[in-house]
Amino acid sequence: MSTSLEELSIYLRESRGDWIVASELVWGELNVTTTPESYIGLLTFLRDDPRCQFVSFIDLCGVDYPEREKRFDVVCHLLSPTANARIRVKLECGEDDTIPSATAVYRGADWFEREAYDMYGILFSGHPDLRRLLTDYGFEGFPLRKDFPTTGYVEVRYDDTVKRVVYEPVQLRQEFRNFDFLSPWEGTDYVLPGDEKKSQ
Repeated sequence: MSTSLEELSIYLRESRGDWIVASELVWGELNVTTTPESYIGLLTFLRDDPRCQFVSFIDLCGVDYPEREKRFDVVCHLLSPTANARIRVKLECGEDDTIPSATAVYRGADWFEREAYDMYGILFSGHPDLRRLLTDYGFEGFPLRKDFPTTGYVEVRYDDTVKRVVYEPVQLRQEFRNFDFLSPWEGTDYVLPGDEKKSQ
């Protein structure tokens, strides 16, 4: 598999090298970095080129690196069933940058881009319906940014007891758990559920 990906990497650099900032093989996968200006052209080439045929859009996500000037990565995963290969297309963007929407090339990018917008605040130009997907109407901020505070916000939920929508401060509902990693085969310091019957 790595040989075919190396050949694909060479082919991409030779045929569309001006669109590719970097390419590398990592853990058996081909990573290609591009720019916002070349993003749609590269995706279209990867889909339509007879040697590539990356016709299956897997997903798209954002990654936050707050220490960088261009703090976000937009990461797109594609699959070529014909070549039995996967490729990861990445590009960097800043908080105020706008990325062209991939929905013109892959219709399946629609909700993934909405999620990246909702969670990170990444803007996609040309998207048919760029609005929040997972957070509530009127929600302020972007929850997956690494500088997003974990307290001080309100959550909205429907309460069955009062039969209406209620606003309350965000709380971590799950208490911290104390896991023991003892093997039940080697014996424990306490009685496991069901073992209490053994002594009777």
